Amino acid sequence: MAKQTLDILLCDARLGKPVLNTLKLSFLADEQPTVGLALIRAGIAKGPDDPVLARKGCFGVFGKRKDWDSPIYSGDRLELYSPLLIDPKAVRRKKANQNQDAKFQAAAAKRKARRL
Repeated sequence: MAKQTLDILLCDARLGKPVLNTLKLSFLADEQPTVGLALIRAGIAKGPDDPVLARKGCFGVFGKRKDWDSPIYSGDRLELYSPLLIDPKAVRRKKANQNQDAKFQAAAAKRKARRL
């Protein structure tokens, strides 16, 4: 069987600042190139149940979360994400509550100024 190759970019952001490397993914002609195959060939994982990839959403292509068997194409950027330290929903909720409190305080101050 003839071997084929794809050139993909591997962006590893698990340890802080993202590191961008090129990866030549070689595969057999009858084999479908997938995200999982690229992770194995890059030496990042041993299989789909690898503890390195146990966290949901820890890899994707061009910012979109992908599954282990998702196809990968030449020129794709495979990204490895760092874990979230703060829940983004909680941050937005807290900010919205602070803005709401500020509106209430401004309205109360305006009412108080009218009374005087």
